[in-house]
Amino acid sequence: MYAAKDKAKRKRIMVMGASAHTLFGFLQIALALALLLPVQAADQSGFISLACGTPEGTRFTDSSNVSYVSDAPYIKSGVSGSISATIGRAGPYPRHMKMLRSFPQGIRNCYNVSIVKGIKYLIRASFLYENYDGLNVPPVFDLYIGNSFWETVDFTDIHMEHFIDLIHITSSKDVHICLINTGNGVPIISSLEFRPLLNITYQTVSGSLSLDSRLDFGPKDYQEYRYPYDAYDRIWSSFNYNGDESVTTNLSVSNIEQNNYQVPSIVMKTASILKDISWTTRNLSQYYVFMHFSEVLELQPNQSRVFNITLNGNFFYGPLTPSYLTTLTVSNEDPLDATDELAFSLISTENATLPPIINALEIYYVKDVIELEANQEDVSAITNIKLSYGIKRDWQGNPCVPMEYPWSGLRCSNATDPRIISLNLSASGLRGEISSYIPNLTRLQTLDLSHNELTGELPEFLANMPNLRVLILTRNKLTGSVPEVLLQRAEAKSLALSVGENPDLCTSLKCDNMRKNNKRNSYFLLLIALPLSIIMVTLVIYKRRRQRAEQLKRSIQKRLLSSKNQQVRYSEILAITDNLKTAIGEGGFGKVYLGVLSDKIQVAIKLLSASSRQGSNEFKAEAQILAIVHHRNLVSLVGYCDEAENKALIYEFMANGNLRKNLSDSTTKVLSWMQRLQIALDAAQVNQLQGWNICTIVASRLSFTEI
Repeated sequence: MYAAKDKAKRKRIMVMGASAHTLFGFLQIALALALLLPVQAADQSGFISLACGTPEGTRFTDSSNVSYVSDAPYIKSGVSGSISATIGRAGPYPRHMKMLRSFPQGIRNCYNVSIVKGIKYLIRASFLYENYDGLNVPPVFDLYIGNSFWETVDFTDIHMEHFIDLIHITSSKDVHICLINTGNGVPIISSLEFRPLLNITYQTVSGSLSLDSRLDFGPKDYQEYRYPYDAYDRIWSSFNYNGDESVTTNLSVSNIEQNNYQVPSIVMKTASILKDISWTTRNLSQYYVFMHFSEVLELQPNQSRVFNITLNGNFFYGPLTPSYLTTLTVSNEDPLDATDELAFSLISTENATLPPIINALEIYYVKDVIELEANQEDVSAITNIKLSYGIKRDWQGNPCVPMEYPWSGLRCSNATDPRIISLNLSASGLRGEISSYIPNLTRLQTLDLSHNELTGELPEFLANMPNLRVLILTRNKLTGSVPEVLLQRAEAKSLALSVGENPDLCTSLKCDNMRKNNKRNSYFLLLIALPLSIIMVTLVIYKRRRQRAEQLKRSIQKRLLSSKNQQVRYSEILAITDNLKTAIGEGGFGKVYLGVLSDKIQVAIKLLSASSRQGSNEFKAEAQILAIVHHRNLVSLVGYCDEAENKALIYEFMANGNLRKNLSDSTTKVLSWMQRLQIALDAAQVNQLQGWNICTIVASRLSFTEI
């Protein structure tokens, strides 16, 4: 019964090394060779190394030959600090540990690091207090990864260099690592590192692995080895268990072809001769143990080193014979349930001539890491709200993760797909209108925007948020009226609405009806105002045109009266005749029109017609002669127009009309015989003008209509 039980246990032990000759072992080795070559070349492909607190843009290579960059692009909060003031610029710590980032503001502060999804990573967070703040009191705070508690960072010594390792396969392309202020000092961090591993290493039934111990047995003096000795950049600490005897070699221990764990040769070159290994466990934890063995002595034919491994007195693995200068790794395939203590014993077999040895040991406890993905619609909406209001809170990383510590002012649903259900931005100094991104938080139940300086009208989209149950908008500067739908929801008890202390906000249905009436009145006023505006504009345009016409007439009058026989433009003829509005006669040259100057002075304008019997030359001749001849019995010429197609003469206007009009039957005015005699005498005196060679002009005009 005992033998069968031991045999069953033996099948659940994972062995990796030269003695693993199963088909599965060969497949692992073949795959490892394909994947491992770049790593074995000690390049830093896939490494992410953040030196916390260094200025943005910083790049440097540390003493370990690892390239570090500033953490600034990965976090938007925190204050840079330095330990140089307490230890000096040339202190004993590597460069990436001499700066730090502290977080005096906010409960949670989170890094957001983009990695390759589905890859197994060693994630390391490192911390060094070294009394950087002069308080001599190291902080105690919590560290979270994703939605899961990772570790409590507790410095047992102000000079303690503390690091936490986690082996984890990522389920997302972004990893959120958060420092949580638990009220026991300001959280700090010195560096954050990501190292890709082979997925076939450090296998578990479930969960991730958080480091308990990683020991290098055998060195006489304390040493730490990491990159470039370790291609995965694991940190190996030397350990001498109770002064046990050790063995060593100067030769290299090979592990390239046989062991995917790639324990550094410098670690495997030393080993301790011991019988027992034990440690106190954490409550409710499960453990994985990885023991690394290599024979460092070249044994003689009569020598043998063979032993079994027991756990708490029960068979664990064996018999085991370490291979010369080749690494063999033994680990448990199933997790070890924690008791108060886990005690391993290495027991030589009866025929063994040499005692058991162990070269290196890794102890991990299982950590269930839950990486919850926030709803992208919520993330986009809350990010836009943050940007639109310029919110400076600890709003970074995943808004709902860790779920125990969401963004301040937010509350999220407890689900595998957490959604924002409450947003409290009360007394946050918000200005401007209510953000149009708020309705994109489709699961929002409570919205508190009170005690801010929000302005503008209350948007109706708030009434269309189906899950909204509480809306608090008191003490703002909102205007207008509350939308009727919101008021109806409040009246129906489906929404708790608080909008008081907004002096210019109308908060009743009556006001909403008044607003509708005002809208109707506005429409009515608009219908009246629009045609009135058109009329007013038309009158203004007409008045301005009249003013311009009057100015033009005054200009023409000034020229005509100041100096006789002035030449004018045809456009001016049109202006003083109001576009040839009134015809007062017609002669051989064409029609005669009434013109009016600015001071009501009337003139007669004779316009040469294109169909006139008289030609252009006769018209010009008349103009030239009348310009120089003045007689009391001839009407005076005051101006003329001589353009290509438009020719006109401007005369004084005779208000009493011509002789024909005065002698016609239609007139009521009767000329006396003395008046008739005088008219005949004046007409006869025209003969005196023959000396001026204008007889043809006078003769052609001497008719009843020209007197």
